[in-house]
Amino acid sequence: MIEVNKKAPDFCLKNQNNQDICLNNFKGNWIVLYFYPKDNTPACTLEAKEFSYYIKEFENLGAKIIGISPDSLDKHKKFEKNHNLSFNLLSDQNHEILKKYETWKLKKFYGKVFMGVIRTTFIIDPKGIIVYIWSKVKVKDHAKEVINKLIELKNKIEEKND
Repeated sequence: MIEVNKKAPDFCLKNQNNQDICLNNFKGNWIVLYFYPKDNTPACTLEAKEFSYYIKEFENLGAKIIGISPDSLDKHKKFEKNHNLSFNLLSDQNHEILKKYETWKLKKFYGKVFMGVIRTTFIIDPKGIIVYIWSKVKVKDHAKEVINKLIELKNKIEEKND
């Protein structure tokens, strides 16, 4: 079961440049791991562009952004180029990691029922623990919301260490 204060399930997937990207490669960093349905659709594009727009703020907070969808590497590469994105987009075409993170679920759209990605964002701390989850994300201003939560979480840790 995926929940706050549990270890984030590890994974290794290919990114848009056909490189293996593994979660454990980022130990010691904060991770913003977001799952989204489809490249180059309006909501997914807005979400990705906002994360990319704030990339320097995420980097200044010691956070890496990783996006995962079931799209192919070719689609991810086009998505990256079309919108000048500046983070890893991972392909999970067999839905293995989507299922591990409980984001591959039954959806309803205009009366049709089908399996699909539930737009979800996780913040994972430098020790690999899930510290915050947004389920059924509303994309507008979501990246800024994530930055604010990261600041809050980092401040709590600093207060504990004082």
